[in-house]
Amino acid sequence: MGQRSTRSQSRHPNEEFLAFTSSVHFDSRLWKYDIAGSIAHVHALADAEVLSERELRKMVSGLRDVAESIQGGEVEFDPALEDVHMNIEKLLTDRIGATGAKLHTGRSRNDQVALDARLMTRAVLADVVAECVALQRVLLKKAEDAMGIILPGFTHLQHAQPVLLPHHLLAYFWKLQRDILRIMDCYERANISPLGSGALAGTSFKLDRCLVAKMLHMNGVTENSLDAVSDRDFAAEAAFALSLLMIHLSSLCEEIILWSSQEFGYVKLPRALSSGSSMMPQKRNPDMPELIRGKSGRVVGDLVAILTLLKSLPLAYNRDLQEDKENLFDVFDTVEASLHALTTFLAELEFDRVRMGKAAEVGLMTATDLADFLATKGVPFRTAHGIVSELAAEADGDDQRFLELADKVLWERLKDCRTSDLSLLMPAKAVERRDIDGGTSNSAVRRQMATAESTIDSNSKALKSLRSQVSSVDRLVFG
Repeated sequence: MGQRSTRSQSRHPNEEFLAFTSSVHFDSRLWKYDIAGSIAHVHALADAEVLSERELRKMVSGLRDVAESIQGGEVEFDPALEDVHMNIEKLLTDRIGATGAKLHTGRSRNDQVALDARLMTRAVLADVVAECVALQRVLLKKAEDAMGIILPGFTHLQHAQPVLLPHHLLAYFWKLQRDILRIMDCYERANISPLGSGALAGTSFKLDRCLVAKMLHMNGVTENSLDAVSDRDFAAEAAFALSLLMIHLSSLCEEIILWSSQEFGYVKLPRALSSGSSMMPQKRNPDMPELIRGKSGRVVGDLVAILTLLKSLPLAYNRDLQEDKENLFDVFDTVEASLHALTTFLAELEFDRVRMGKAAEVGLMTATDLADFLATKGVPFRTAHGIVSELAAEADGDDQRFLELADKVLWERLKDCRTSDLSLLMPAKAVERRDIDGGTSNSAVRRQMATAESTIDSNSKALKSLRSQVSSVDRLVFG
């Protein structure tokens, strides 16, 4: 009885250990990348004459059969086998027998998982670039449709100077463009093969690591085996680039949320993409922008978790690194979903031209133009700034009073000026005077749109190249 109790107790820690350490419930989504890496690996084994041509064909065929079964939903991963790598090896061995047991020759799960994570990261980054380009297209289309619409530009959320709505929308286009460039740079650093690094010291088998990298359309191989199995820079960098992207999306969503309020009234929410209140029948709520704004904090939290995980880890591999995946996968899923949702939402959003235009006519929006005009007539700008500042204080927010005071100043300071000179303080003329590259005049914005269009074309060409590399996984796995 006592012996049975002891044996029973000894089994419980093993079950608890497996439950605590098993990762297959989240790393199973790496299966396609794991199989692609395995197919490339067995080619390297055959090239090194570790496997015969017959064994190579048998293993490749078996791995593809496993892939079809997984894709078809016929496979239930076994948590007792701990992770996706051991599950796939077991599935292969069950299909082709003892030859499957040769799969792990010259390889460790340490370099295996590093490869899988890199392959998945590059695939997701390419998908995110595609979603970013789709959002850029919507922003550009909205900007083209909104030519001539003027609204207040803000600093400190206070009325500052009038700008064209297309100019405002294109500001987010260029934020996205920097995100795209960062993501593409991150892609290049992630697209390096660590396979062949083994557990930490490489392998005694003469494997052609470059053959594996070439089959997977990766840019090269890692230089140091210790670094290769412990490196998660690509994961942290991807999480950072995508976190900054989410910050930009959150900023755009914040403006949409503000603009949809009655206090602003600049936009009309699409009914099919917004909700009503469970209690107040008159309300429409900007749910999608609010959720994206909230999810940005979640992604930043994932980034912090990954960075905290990596700090103070000694070389080489440590089991801590298993913890990077749930956060990284959450970043991937959240960013892709948020981008798609915002693109769909923005495409249906309607702008209120009249409300924006009226808002641009109040708040002493062209005070700077009066100071600039005085400066063109020889008044030192700092002096002109002081004069207009006093006028603004005396007007106390009354736009008509400000114009009356401005007229008086022009007659007193500039004897050759007539009241008609005050037409320079109209928002439309204030906008047109800013005809400088990057400015908000109609012609400057049209030049900006042309640049944006060519930028989208360049992004699309670069994306096509990334897609070609990423598709190598499907070609290997599914033939």
